[in-house]
Amino acid sequence: MPGAVETKPNLPVRAWRFVAREVRGMTPAVIFFFVGFNMVLLTKQLFLDAYLITLADLMLAAVSALIAGKVVLVGDAIPLMRRYENAPLAYSVLYKTIFYVVLVFAARLIEAGIPFISHGGWAAFIEHMLNTFSWQRFIATQLWIITLFAIYVTGAELSRLFGDGELRKIFFTRRSSALALTRRQRFREMVRLHHLADAHTVEEFRDPDSAAHREMIAVIRRIARRSPVTKS
Repeated sequence: MPGAVETKPNLPVRAWRFVAREVRGMTPAVIFFFVGFNMVLLTKQLFLDAYLITLADLMLAAVSALIAGKVVLVGDAIPLMRRYENAPLAYSVLYKTIFYVVLVFAARLIEAGIPFISHGGWAAFIEHMLNTFSWQRFIATQLWIITLFAIYVTGAELSRLFGDGELRKIFFTRRSSALALTRRQRFREMVRLHHLADAHTVEEFRDPDSAAHREMIAVIRRIARRSPVTKS
């Protein structure tokens, strides 16, 4: 209605929306790392000829997945994370993987040190670490964390490249055999369009008589013709 004043949601509503948004943002990463960490645990158990994962192992994997999910959420909000947005994809994947691994290492260190705050403080924690530290366990854990983050970041970057939800549709809702050629053709046309944009100015594209304009229209028509028809 004209003249109506929009009321601001009260504090409980805003808090609920914030929590819901945080949970939604963390969920994909938490699920991925929960499965990944349990695969690590299962591999370790198989090497030790122990075929059961205990409840304590599951809880440890769940806590580690929650830490990883929160780190992804916090990392995505840091402007420094977008440093290589315009660089080749490999640079972005490598940079974000290292960034996330460092954040997870710091978060795990803080989480492990919290119980010592009331029992001697950080000095007791440092002494405990020096007495129980194992380079073999540390290196094995870090290698798995690096591998899992590299896979996760690669998938996330490809998802952003293809567009929101497009990668999920390709993997889970579209028939791969029927659309494989179409996807390749569309991707190649998009690459051609990208190169075309790099080689010409906006003024050239605006001129209907220019070769750049005609080529752009031809590429767009080919993309439109090869776009799959989805049923509603």
